[in-house]
Amino acid sequence: MTDRVLGHWIRLGILLGASLLGAASAQARVERFAVIVGNNRGAAGEVDLRFAETDAERVREVLQDVGGFDPSNIVLLRSEDVGIVRRALIGANHRIRSSVAAGNQVELLVFYSGHADPERLHLGRTFLELSELEQLVHGSAATLRLLIVDACRAGELTRPKGGQRVSPIVVSVEDRLAGQGMVVLSSTAASEDAQESDKLKGSFFTHALVSGLLGAADQNGDGVVVLEEAYQYSYEATLRSTSQSYSGPQHPSFRVDLRGHDKVVLADLSSHSAERATLQFPSGRTYLVMAGSADGKVVAEVGALDASRRLALRPAKYFVRGRAPDFLLEGAVDAAAGAQLEVRDALLQRVEYARMVRKGDSEVSVVHGPQMGYRIRTALANMNGLCQGAFVGYGFELQHLSIVPRLGACHGGFENELVSARSEELGLEVRFILSWDLPLFTVDASAAIRASLLYQSFTSSGSAPSRLSAAGGSGLGVGLSRDLVAGLYLFAELEGQVYVFRMQQSPNSTNTVASFAVAPTVGLGKRW
Repeated sequence: MTDRVLGHWIRLGILLGASLLGAASAQARVERFAVIVGNNRGAAGEVDLRFAETDAERVREVLQDVGGFDPSNIVLLRSEDVGIVRRALIGANHRIRSSVAAGNQVELLVFYSGHADPERLHLGRTFLELSELEQLVHGSAATLRLLIVDACRAGELTRPKGGQRVSPIVVSVEDRLAGQGMVVLSSTAASEDAQESDKLKGSFFTHALVSGLLGAADQNGDGVVVLEEAYQYSYEATLRSTSQSYSGPQHPSFRVDLRGHDKVVLADLSSHSAERATLQFPSGRTYLVMAGSADGKVVAEVGALDASRRLALRPAKYFVRGRAPDFLLEGAVDAAAGAQLEVRDALLQRVEYARMVRKGDSEVSVVHGPQMGYRIRTALANMNGLCQGAFVGYGFELQHLSIVPRLGACHGGFENELVSARSEELGLEVRFILSWDLPLFTVDASAAIRASLLYQSFTSSGSAPSRLSAAGGSGLGVGLSRDLVAGLYLFAELEGQVYVFRMQQSPNSTNTVASFAVAPTVGLGKRW
């Protein structure tokens, strides 16, 4: 076992032990406070973020819905400067001291999403030192204090006191909070960039955090998300999602000091089952859930490898998209309060990836794959009879245009009382295709350019030498295609063609001619 793997499980054991330590203490009311900050704007010269403020809103919703936070105790700040953020933190600490004085046990959660450097948060054109932020949180009278920073290079917060790279965790506790503790979580290591996703319409870190709390991290299916479940889920989901990104893997990090807490629960889904809807997803695919329609905000995700296949969501209409290796499943789902809905394949519409690319709804910018087929071409001016043969090709399908190079050959001939002839063509063409997707078929319009070698040989009682000619040409056509299964599709085309070549019209005369033909085609293709 490698040191890294061993260290991973040792840290898991430490956190699991911390979550189970501490016998039941005096009963006390637990009051939870949160200050949630999102700011898309950064310092001068920094590109505006797209989803930092959206991430803050998502965290507010999940804390209110399943984290046990009263809405009146949540402060949400969007696009505010350092003065307002500082006053909000001081104000929260003032309310916490009053609550503690009244005999309550109190939790404080502070979340930030936006620009940062190793020393400061960038609140628009103003700055908040990380040291001051940590002091404001650490100095709170709350029993449990949680600081979560989803920003570039925020891992500096976890470097003191032996901080290690582990998963992001949002901690919400049960009604027994004996002891004191502080958890500092960051979305990155000290030298890494925090990454956003256009597909997720948010950061990878916050998306994993929220999805886990809504049920994706509930590995044993008991209706609660506890510390060790969130540890494994959030770390693996963030690392997996960023492992092939342009900026490289993103390693969330933490510093933790938990003393004498009872079992730590991140979200209690079972106690909210009457007012929420539970969606159950099949195994083996990744499912993304959007609010309202395909263009709605991303609510949560269940990964293909996730042990838990359930999400506890607000009653509403959702758009669900499942991803298989060769196709998507998507459709609308009405989720009623208290309902437990199994999202079966039959409830969703199957959509091939090529259609998603043409709609611009896929993070994949191109699908591609081989094709083969059979073609007949009518006779050219220097030949008689049909030319029949096969072709192979490889297609590249983009959002607005498909490009298909093909190599083909055909054979024909004729015979009469005086002579028999054999004709051959070997040609290379490139087709440019525009497509329109209908419910059952896809309609194509195409243009092609080609270069060919035309060969003729004769058998007669006289002298008839063989002929080899080079030809160039073009064509315009229409077509239909039909998706099958596993990325396979059938297609049929009808094309009008023109060939230009040199033709011997008499023993002493050779001229350049243009010859027209019609070519029907049928074929089978495969897309990846």
